[in-house]
Amino acid sequence: MKNRSWFSAHLERLKTVPGLGRDVTALTVLIVLGVISAAIIKSYLGGAAPWSDQTTVKAEFAQVPGLNPKSQNSVTIAGVKVGSVTEAEATDEGTAVVTMTLDGNYDVYKNAHAVLRPKNPLNEMQLELNPGTKSAGRLKDSDVIPITQTERPIQADEILSHLDERSQAALTDLLLESDVALARAPQNLPPGLGATSDTLGSLQPVVKELATRRERIATLVTALSDISAAVGQNDERITKLASSTEQTLSVLAESDTALRASLKNVPGLTTQLRTALTSTQELTKQLDPTLKNLDSASEELPPALTRFQSTIGNLGETLDSAKPVLDKATGVIADLRPTVADTRTSLGELRTVTGRFPEDTRTVMSYLTDVNAFVYNTSSVFGAGDVNGGIIRGHLIVPLPAAGVLPNGLDQGRGEN
Repeated sequence: MKNRSWFSAHLERLKTVPGLGRDVTALTVLIVLGVISAAIIKSYLGGAAPWSDQTTVKAEFAQVPGLNPKSQNSVTIAGVKVGSVTEAEATDEGTAVVTMTLDGNYDVYKNAHAVLRPKNPLNEMQLELNPGTKSAGRLKDSDVIPITQTERPIQADEILSHLDERSQAALTDLLLESDVALARAPQNLPPGLGATSDTLGSLQPVVKELATRRERIATLVTALSDISAAVGQNDERITKLASSTEQTLSVLAESDTALRASLKNVPGLTTQLRTALTSTQELTKQLDPTLKNLDSASEELPPALTRFQSTIGNLGETLDSAKPVLDKATGVIADLRPTVADTRTSLGELRTVTGRFPEDTRTVMSYLTDVNAFVYNTSSVFGAGDVNGGIIRGHLIVPLPAAGVLPNGLDQGRGEN
């Protein structure tokens, strides 16, 4: 009742005092507008209401240049702003611990990473936070992300500080000259960029060819990989082939002495080999057509090689079986030596008989005309006549004086008288 009377008294006062009600109304409107403005500004500046959920995270950095907690440097996760930097303090080890306040309840794990980056040319910093993975375990409120899991930006003055005075002066001059060179960039750069575009256009076919070459190389590498894989899968066959080859070579090595002895027992082998090599020269002229035929037959080669592989596998056993035969062949060739020696003696005697054949042939040729006339005029070797009568006929040759000849007519050879 008392409060109601107090309110009624004040209301009565506002009505009775001139201008008081107007002033109170204006003041109330100003207060409401101020609250609304503060709320709007707060929404643009960021932050959360005191009663909302917040997450506090601390991270240790080697240095925090350009970071000012009073300016509310933003904290982002995956590029989205989630909070701000609220505090930064130095440690006894010469590092800095940054406190971040996240708006909301976020899970931050022990393998989290924090990176301090400038977000504009004015070197205004923002902090990028990677919360980590659940398997590492959640980060407690008292835990700090270690310095090994944080990164800081490199400042321009840190780069220049490693240069000597001459290099710093040269870099400064370069920047100044670049500023002068780019002063007329709108007039000078378009033609240059146009020429660059034309050059790139002319280089486009070269780039395409290089891309084609790269694809072909990739195809070649893939083919070689397939071949290597296929060869690797045939280890058993390769091992069997190598063992069979080794066995074959060992048998040949064991038979080498016997083969040499057999070759020494064969006379004239070197001469025959020389003759065979001479004949081989003619064979080489036909090698090119043979190679063409081999090319056409290459399709049938893989099946033949497969069959040949099985033959190679049995070659060792065949050579083992042939070894006794080779041993016996040595004795047979040794028994042939006397026969070959007798043949050489017979050939020498025949050379004596045949040496008179050319002279006898020339003698027979000198009588060939007479024998031809005899055979032509005689019907029998032992007969005394032929179709013209008795064989006893003769020819009378009378030489005339002054090399004259007998007349063919009655008047030939007579004088005018």
